[in-house]
Amino acid sequence: MTDRSVSPPGQRRHAGFIKSNLRDYGMLLSLFAIMLFFQIVTDGTLLQPLNLTNLVLQNSYIVIMALGMLLVIVTGHIDLSVGSVAGFVGAVAAVLMVRYQVDYPAAFIACLLVGAAIGAAQGYWVAYFGIPSFIVTLAGMLVFKGLALALLQGQSVGPFPPAFQKLSSGFIPELLPGALHPTSLLLGALLALALVLAGVRNRAREQSYGIEVDPHAFFVAKTAVLAGAVLAFTFLIASHRGLPNVLVIMAVLIALYSFVTRRTVIGRQIYAVGGNAKAATLSGIKAERLTFLAFVNMGVLAALAGLVFAARLNTATPKAGAGFELDVIAACFIGGASAYGGVGRVGGAVIGAMIMGVMNNGMSILGIGIDYQQVIKGLVLLGAVCIDVYNQRR
Repeated sequence: MTDRSVSPPGQRRHAGFIKSNLRDYGMLLSLFAIMLFFQIVTDGTLLQPLNLTNLVLQNSYIVIMALGMLLVIVTGHIDLSVGSVAGFVGAVAAVLMVRYQVDYPAAFIACLLVGAAIGAAQGYWVAYFGIPSFIVTLAGMLVFKGLALALLQGQSVGPFPPAFQKLSSGFIPELLPGALHPTSLLLGALLALALVLAGVRNRAREQSYGIEVDPHAFFVAKTAVLAGAVLAFTFLIASHRGLPNVLVIMAVLIALYSFVTRRTVIGRQIYAVGGNAKAATLSGIKAERLTFLAFVNMGVLAALAGLVFAARLNTATPKAGAGFELDVIAACFIGGASAYGGVGRVGGAVIGAMIMGVMNNGMSILGIGIDYQQVIKGLVLLGAVCIDVYNQRR
């Protein structure tokens, strides 16, 4: 006789999979739950095409910096200066393009090089001198905040050239006529198809190597939901003005960093350094160089985010970038990055940034004051870190 109290092997496997991947799927479910909540309490305002477009434009620079911050956190460090660096680079762009009439492409490249130099300077002290990143980047936060104020002479500088403004406020050109912006719809459909094919290919490759993969039912459901979400989001965006330029930039960066972290040697080495730097060094990995490069990369992305933010405001202000580092760091930790290093995914950082963005947008629509917004975001961050500590001790 069969003991009915014992669960079948398939159910036990599904239960074990859910338990071991609870945080990864929990963050995604949390995002959907938060969006559903604000969609209801705002009477449908959250998912209106105009608000979705504004949501993308308002949080693009957070997503961009979260990609760089993830690598810094994975290596076991932190960067508190990203907001000040973004504001300083925006000030440099304003001085070059507005005061000295430097062409947009040349000024753009120069600003990215400034960001790389800042990241290299800070990464050098952290990687090769062993100074804690908290101290180095805290000093950087103060230094570049002061330099931005000095460079702008305490005043706002603008407006920027129209070509530069399109970096943040522009939309992709439509090659086909239509009220629903068919070019944007086509790109969204191609992206959804690419995600499905990539998921199937990755699953098949992992199975061929004997790696444990998602149960079939979970994989099908996850892929269908993801593709459906991309199609629905694209349809809503396309019904307004089409795909923003900055959304295309974000998509390219997300795809690039996902590939680097999951499919390249340097990506695996970064995780090895964060997991155990001494063991990584003994195995031949140049931990100092990887840490240095992580900060250089962070500087470049902070510069790009500063340019996007300045283009959106159409002016550079001395207070630009204030508090950005809090949202960026919170996005990474909420998305599953570990405060101990060695753990974190690009998709998780993006989900964390989206959670922060939806919360900011939803609470603003409801008229919640900035004081209580900060309280709520702080509690969410604390909860995410507590979960991380619990998982580490378990």
